[in-house]
Amino acid sequence: QVQLVESGGGLVQAGGSLRLSCTASGRTFSSYTMGWFRQAPGKEREFVAAISWRGGATYYADSVKGRFTISRDNAKNTVVLQMNSLKPEDTAVYYCAANFGIPTRQIREYDYWGQGTQVTVSS
Repeated sequence: QVQLVESGGGLVQAGGSLRLSCTASGRTFSSYTMGWFRQAPGKEREFVAAISWRGGATYYADSVKGRFTISRDNAKNTVVLQMNSLKPEDTAVYYCAANFGIPTRQIREYDYWGQGTQVTVSS
């Protein structure tokens, strides 16, 4: 079993930055791919970013490419999503997730999920 806890959400003005963290406990953190997803009110959950188990490969949704950066520190069991140049359309609940396979954008491939953290970007 893996437990994931997100932190770092909040309210920020458009153009600002936030840093989300996800700390894992349970099975060996370095064994699995990590992903970030988000869900806005009235919308389906969508892929944001993913990182391979060693951190050597990263993937981004087109909507965040060049603005968001995913990274991980296996020694600290933590994955981070640095979000810059935030836009009102980035407003959503952000979730981290663990996948015991290859990095993927597919929600169904992720085995464990955190409880989410709210990000609100004001215009």
